[in-house]
Amino acid sequence: MHAHGAPNAVAERPRLDMAQIFRARGEDFRRSHALSGQQVKVMRAIERCRTEALGGHVDLCESCGYFSISYNSCRNRHCPKCQSLNQAKWIEERIARILPTNYFHVVFTLPRALAPVALAAPRTIYDLLFAASSKALLQLGRDPKRLGGQLGITTVLHTWTRKLELHPHVHCIVTGGGLSRDADRWIVARGRDRYLFPVLVLSRLFRGKFMAGLARRFAKGELGLSLDEFERLKKQLYDHEWVVYAKKPFAGAEHVYRYLGRYTHRVGISNQRLRDITDDTVTFATRGDVTVTLTHDEFLSRFLLHVLPHSYVKIRHFGLMASSNATTKLETARRLLEAQGARSPERPEPADSWQDFLERLTGEDLRHCPVCKAPLVRYDLKVFLATRGPLEAMRKGKGPDP
Repeated sequence: MHAHGAPNAVAERPRLDMAQIFRARGEDFRRSHALSGQQVKVMRAIERCRTEALGGHVDLCESCGYFSISYNSCRNRHCPKCQSLNQAKWIEERIARILPTNYFHVVFTLPRALAPVALAAPRTIYDLLFAASSKALLQLGRDPKRLGGQLGITTVLHTWTRKLELHPHVHCIVTGGGLSRDADRWIVARGRDRYLFPVLVLSRLFRGKFMAGLARRFAKGELGLSLDEFERLKKQLYDHEWVVYAKKPFAGAEHVYRYLGRYTHRVGISNQRLRDITDDTVTFATRGDVTVTLTHDEFLSRFLLHVLPHSYVKIRHFGLMASSNATTKLETARRLLEAQGARSPERPEPADSWQDFLERLTGEDLRHCPVCKAPLVRYDLKVFLATRGPLEAMRKGKGPDP
């Protein structure tokens, strides 16, 4: 949030803000619902984000009197206002690992029957989802009849539908080939630009690996189910085909992480999707012109379904993309591909600071006054207000008190 002492261009922001609902209804909601400590923490963070409660700074032009107030962000990963900059920074960092090859986008989805278990034991179920999907891909990749090489995989966890219902699934970005076992050649996927592996084969293997892991976790008592409940759940899960969706491959390596960036730091719903907030309801868009209207309580309940356990890692890398291979097998694969004439995307120079990165991202000069181009002086907001009094009392051309 910014307050300005002189006219200047202000970036357009969404008309509606979810924080309005959290601030209006949050306290009553917390008193009337049983919430986890993590859910309460997320609610309070969103309520305070970019307000005076979190402090901030003032950029002042001592020459012409222009000033701009910036309130601090909560930086909570579930906050819809705090992800854009982190997303852009993440994309820049990941570009350094992109291999100059084609990539496939594969989505693994858990059956609806697992939703109650995921609510009760989210860390267990989401860990199994990551493990089963990555192991299925890597196993088929190693199979000489399929590929015979080690794939590179980046996986992102999502837990929602467009209506904010619980729907755990992972988006996987997978290299369209792999490094041979002896690391002396790059093997191109047989499907090339059409498919990576047969979807039905991948689906069955995914289901088998997940179910084997689920049985082990049940034996350890991690699911909170009786034997009869577990047997009924198993029957339900085996009675249905599991959904694995393979999207069309990307046009080129340079598009991969920019596309994936739309998934990495996304939360269940953005402020841009809000259409109306009344005293009792909130209306938001699902797809196209379709909307859903919920009471404030139902909206908050659905939103909080997607709060992840504390410190849970929702972006993971496997195979060539694993951190253990970043300076070894990954670079070997890059050299082999470049020797074949492929060109790696240009790697951006690392920014020295967040301000440097933001200036590069926006193309704006954040260190000089937008009115007279004189250098801006930055003050801590609390200290500034304590020494100068209300900002409204400032006059153009008046510098700070000595």
